[in-house]
Amino acid sequence: MDITSLILLAIAALGVISSNAAITIAMTVLLLLRVTHFTQAFPWLEKYGLTIGIIILTVGVMSPLASGKLSLPTITSSFLNWQSLLAIAVGMLVAYLGGRGATLMVSNPTIVAGLLIGTVLGVALFRGVPVGPLIAAGILSLLLGKS
Repeated sequence: MDITSLILLAIAALGVISSNAAITIAMTVLLLLRVTHFTQAFPWLEKYGLTIGIIILTVGVMSPLASGKLSLPTITSSFLNWQSLLAIAVGMLVAYLGGRGATLMVSNPTIVAGLLIGTVLGVALFRGVPVGPLIAAGILSLLLGKS
């Protein structure tokens, strides 16, 4: 077994230990792709995986609206409550940071490994969710002064 597969296996183990199914499943899928020598999938995943993930995440987040659980009065009332207005502002900030992060990750791929390790550790040790690399990269781009 090569070192890359061992790293994927170790991250999968962290997912199991931390009871984080998303990390465990993702690492298992990547490990299976390596073991079955279906490596031609990796360039495609690198190119479209983030976009597909964002689409699936957006579908999940917007499904209460589509299902009718969020009504127009509920949505409009969110502009009258200070907590909802703060949520809107934070959502805008996170979207901005995510955009900066995506740009930084593409323009400076050497930092991706550190961001991924930090995200996996955050997921494993602090019961986080693995949406952190984009936001982490966005914060890093602010700290580095890069756009």
